[in-house]
Amino acid sequence: MNTLQTTHDWSRQLWRDNVDPEFLSALRQAITEHVVPHADAIDRDDVYPVEPIKALARLGYTSLTLPAQWGGQDSGYACCAAVFEEASYASAAVGISLITILQAQTLINLFAAPSLKQIVLPEFSKGLITAYALTEANHGSDIRSLDTKAVRSADGWILNGRKSFITSGSAAEAFIVLAETEVGVSTFFVRRHMPGVSSFKGENATTFGLRNGPHVDLILENVHLPADHLVGIEGKGVRQAVTTLDFSRTVAGAISIGIARAAFDSALKFASQRIAFDQTVLEFQGIQWYFADMMTEIDAARLLVYEACRALDAHQDIARYASEAKLLASRVATRVAEQAIQICGAHGVTENAPFGRYLRDAKAYEIAGGSSEILKNTIAKHLLKFARTTMQGDQV
Repeated sequence: MNTLQTTHDWSRQLWRDNVDPEFLSALRQAITEHVVPHADAIDRDDVYPVEPIKALARLGYTSLTLPAQWGGQDSGYACCAAVFEEASYASAAVGISLITILQAQTLINLFAAPSLKQIVLPEFSKGLITAYALTEANHGSDIRSLDTKAVRSADGWILNGRKSFITSGSAAEAFIVLAETEVGVSTFFVRRHMPGVSSFKGENATTFGLRNGPHVDLILENVHLPADHLVGIEGKGVRQAVTTLDFSRTVAGAISIGIARAAFDSALKFASQRIAFDQTVLEFQGIQWYFADMMTEIDAARLLVYEACRALDAHQDIARYASEAKLLASRVATRVAEQAIQICGAHGVTENAPFGRYLRDAKAYEIAGGSSEILKNTIAKHLLKFARTTMQGDQV
C-alpha cells in the first residue's frame, strides 16, 4: 500500500472533520483511488493530471457549488474547501488544477449571460478543464491596462493578443481571458479549438512547485467570439476578476492546509518509529515541542479557512477572510514543511522522501494565486475603510 495512503488512513483520527463525515469518507476514498497513485509522477514529470481531474468531475467534486440546474450540487463552500484540502494532502498539483476550474465556473456563474451559462456550466460536471488567462508579460499582476485587445464585430467580438504564464494552460479546453475594449478591461470565454487560438511553452514555463504542467503562453490571433462570450458587463473585467479571486483564495488556503497536514503527518509517522539513543525520536521533548507548535498553527489556519468558507456562504467580508485565510495557511504550510524536514534529518532531504515536494509546493503558494504582499494590502484596505468610516469622528 502507498505510504501516503497508510499515513492518511490513521491521521484522520488526528484532525477534526469540518464537514459531514459521510461526505468526507466518500471523498477520501475517491482521492485514494484516483489521486494518490499518481501524485509522485505528476510532480516528477510536471504533467497536468487529466485523468484524476476527469475522475473527480464524474463524481461531482468539480461542480459542488454550482446550482443544481447546471449539474451542480448547491453545496456550501466548506465542502468545496474539504475537496481542495483532501486532494492537496495527496497532491497539491491536483489542488491547483481544481482551482482554475473553480475560478472559471465561478466567474461564469456570477456574471455571464444566461445563454452562455446554459451551454458552459453543465460541462463542468462532465470534466471541462479551464484556465484563468489574466497575466501578460508586460504587466504581471497589474491587470488594469492590457495589451490584449477586443474589438466589436458585426456579430460579436474579435480578440488579439498574448497571455503569459497560464496555470493549467497546457491541458485547458477553455480559457477565461481578460482583454481591453474601448470601454475598459473586459472578460471573455474562449475555447481552445477556436480558430486563431494557440499556445506554447515559454522560456520560464516550468516552476519548482505546484507542478501541474508547464505554464503556457496563450496566443490570440483574430479570434472571433459570439456576442454572449463577453462575460458580464463590458469594462467591468477587473472587478469581476478580483471578485472571483476572493472566492478562489479561500480554497487556496485549503490547499495549503492539505500540504501542511501531509508534511506534519509524514514527519509524525517517521518520528514515532525512528529509534535514536534507545528511544523514538518523538520521545525527545524538543521534538514534541516542534510538533506542538506545528499542530497549533495548522489548527488555527484550518479554523480560519473554514471561517472564510462561512463568509463566502453568507456573502459577508469575503475579501478580508479569504485574504487572511490564504495568507496564514500558506505561511503555516511553508513553516511546517521546513520543520518536518528538520525533524526527519537525513531522511527528510532524500529524494525518496516526500518532504521536498511539500516544501516546494508550500513556498510556491506563498506567491501563486495572490502573493502574501498583495494579500496584506487587501487586508489593510479593509482595515483602512473601517477606520475611516467607523472611527472618523472619534477623538484620541
